[in-house]
Amino acid sequence: MENTQLFDGIEFLKTLSLLEFFMFFIYLSLIFALRSFLVFLVKQLGSSKRFNELIFPMLEDLMNWLAIYSAILFFLFYFSEKQWLFYPFYETDGIKVSVFLVVVVAIVVNFASHLVKAFNRFIMPFFYKQFGVDESLSYTLNRVIYYVVMLIALAIGFTAVGMDLTALGVVFGILGIGIGFGVRNIAANFVSGIIILFERPMKVGELVEIDKNIGRITKITLRSTIIETLKNGTLIVPNQYFIEQIVQNRSSAKLFARVVVGVAYGNDTEQVDALLHEAAVKEMPAFPGIPNEAPDVRFINFRDSSLDFAVEVRVVDIEMKEQLESQIRHAIAELFTKHAIRLAEMPSSKET
Repeated sequence: MENTQLFDGIEFLKTLSLLEFFMFFIYLSLIFALRSFLVFLVKQLGSSKRFNELIFPMLEDLMNWLAIYSAILFFLFYFSEKQWLFYPFYETDGIKVSVFLVVVVAIVVNFASHLVKAFNRFIMPFFYKQFGVDESLSYTLNRVIYYVVMLIALAIGFTAVGMDLTALGVVFGILGIGIGFGVRNIAANFVSGIIILFERPMKVGELVEIDKNIGRITKITLRSTIIETLKNGTLIVPNQYFIEQIVQNRSSAKLFARVVVGVAYGNDTEQVDALLHEAAVKEMPAFPGIPNEAPDVRFINFRDSSLDFAVEVRVVDIEMKEQLESQIRHAIAELFTKHAIRLAEMPSSKET
């Protein structure tokens, strides 16, 4: 029966020799042991900084490749006379899929992935440096090169196992309709990722503010953007967010430690202004590297039960901003208590 085709196709596994597989894994272990020995030997031979940073990583990648593909080729050679290697364990519509074809497809896709990654890592930086390509554009080009090469590798792999790419196109067309109705957000994030990579409204390395969290962009993929924050860990933000929402780019803007305080009506506003200035000036010397700029104190708003003031001090990074804001608050509390400045009372909630 057709329902048992796959099970019948793997019946031959019962006839395989356990000793053959045992010896195969012994030889396989020797290949990787030789690889580890060569990596250790090469690392001992090189001592210069240039060798350790540029040459050794290339040689290590090369030896990893040689070990992996030597193991695959040894597998094919070792079992080349065995019928099961070419036995079609699955067959439909004239397509016969054997272990040999699966291994060939895996080699093509894996080799393409390693090759394009090595090309982008070791070769493309020389071209980017030669033509003055910035970090963000180089990242975009690397992603485009990787996706194009992998699509070609997958097409070759599908062709190798006899799959009709025309039929595959029809499948993707149907899948596209499904995306339009069922997974619109994924499609929207994908398109937004392409827009971000090419229009570059934001770049890798820039500082942005997302929902009051400030962090640095470390990676932009086709689905999401990775942002590393100082306190809240890693944020994985869907790309659609950057297209539809207002996102503050903090890279080119000056960074300030900002403290807002509300005092009660009846306080001397000039005195409050002076005390806030004094609190900021008192804490600034404790932070080496802080810009030599006077703090900015402003009377910013009238509210029903408070007079709002803000004090701002120029800082150089997020960590300094958060630490200085905390210290300024301590100084304000001390000075307000000393001079009998009353803070605004929180409005009481009415019972319903």
